Amino acid sequence: MACALTQDYNLDCLDSFGGAKTISFIEVANATITETAGVVTSIVKATGKVFRKYNIEAYNIEPEEAFSVSRDNGTSTNKQTLKFPINKLSVSVRNELLLLGKNRLFAVIVDNNGTGWLFGGSQGNEIGMIMTSASAKMGKVLADRNGYELTFEADVKALAPSVDSTTLGTLYTAGT
Repeated sequence: MACALTQDYNLDCLDSFGGAKTISFIEVANATITETAGVVTSIVKATGKVFRKYNIEAYNIEPEEAFSVSRDNGTSTNKQTLKFPINKLSVSVRNELLLLGKNRLFAVIVDNNGTGWLFGGSQGNEIGMIMTSASAKMGKVLADRNGYELTFEADVKALAPSVDSTTLGTLYTAGT
């Protein structure tokens, strides 16, 4: 049987944390992903290209995956969604958001356990995430958010692979 189960699952220690720390983006056209058994072991970036890191206020990054199987069609797919705000309206952020919206992107999300996860595809399904919405809000009263609320989505074949720690360490060095 090609889809034989391979392991049991037991309850783990109560030492996991929710939420994410950072998001980093690169254009799909500027990165080649190598994945083995659900782990990204290499990201080769085009010459001079780096991942762009977005440090977001704590507890505001909302990555989600919804894995679906169709018995009738014999297919499985995964919808990845990434939502987060950027505080404070500014021209430089506005201009960067317009560029994000025009690209297909890989996103590496580092969770509060220190694990990196690749959103946007891998294993030959490098379709990328796209920004599906961006809203700019000034708020009504002084305590309201003045900033942007962004949503990115991707339809990929499998759940997000993790990114090994060595590869995480190379995201911000320029490709050669």
